[in-house]
Amino acid sequence: MHARTRGPLQDVSVCVRVRVRVVCCRPTVSLISSDRATMTSHGPVQKEDVKEDREERWTDFIYNSRTGEFCGRTGRSWGLILLFYSVFYGFLTGMFSLTMFVMLQTLDPDVPRHQNLVKSPGLVIRPHVVEISYNRSEPSDYLKYVEQLHELLQKYNDSVQEKNDLCLVGEYTEQEEVKEQREKKVCQFKRSVLSQCSGLMDPFYGYGDGTPCVIVKMNRIIGLKPKGDPFINCTAKTSLRMQYYPAEGRIDRMFFPYYGKNTHSDYVQPLVAVKLLINKSNNNDYQTIVCTVEGSDLRNHDERDKSLGRVTFRVRVTQ
Repeated sequence: MHARTRGPLQDVSVCVRVRVRVVCCRPTVSLISSDRATMTSHGPVQKEDVKEDREERWTDFIYNSRTGEFCGRTGRSWGLILLFYSVFYGFLTGMFSLTMFVMLQTLDPDVPRHQNLVKSPGLVIRPHVVEISYNRSEPSDYLKYVEQLHELLQKYNDSVQEKNDLCLVGEYTEQEEVKEQREKKVCQFKRSVLSQCSGLMDPFYGYGDGTPCVIVKMNRIIGLKPKGDPFINCTAKTSLRMQYYPAEGRIDRMFFPYYGKNTHSDYVQPLVAVKLLINKSNNNDYQTIVCTVEGSDLRNHDERDKSLGRVTFRVRVTQ
């Protein structure tokens, strides 16, 4: 419409419109600028208020002076909670103590109530190793074995064993329960019975000569009374000769039964010493030896327990 009419008035109107637009735009810009200035001026004040608000809430949670609350609870509330848990845990402690007291009244401090899992003892040897290997010309090689045997036999010294009782050979040493005499008597087993393997004649127990001694003993089982006459028998895959002390590897029945460490504290297990007579033909070769308990109702074979009634070890002597 304005393009069709061209005159001075039209030019003026255009200028007015332009001016109006400029004038109209100025308040808008000024308003925006003033809003920005207001936001800028109030922004830091709001952040400081939020920070102070948070600090006030935190301090009020620890202790609120207006309500007297500590960690969100009044003193009366905390007192009731502490009282409840004191009574609750006191009751649990009392119930547990009563249960333990009643249970302990049914147990014997000297004898296990249930011991039917192990009816036959295992065998162990000293020196306590699976393989004995040494050079007979080097004392440092076999001194560790000698020391183990020496330590074991200290409590079997004749001077110590003379304080114990002389028991009937071939008879069980059964003892009645006497309240006044809690400690059970102990039968003598003197070190000298082991003869050449006692360490009294040869302090090196034959290791220096290439004929080492090995001591076999049974594990303790409370109340065990083996039927028959038990003895230790050792075998090797080669033609290896052996000597037993006491003779024939006998374990006398007078050392049974065992009454437990509380009433039989000085009890000593019967020992069987085996002297391995290794000669030149056996030197430098490993000898696999199996020792078993024989002559009684004690078991010496079990697929689940290879050490029940038996012990296996290897020996090698070089020079």
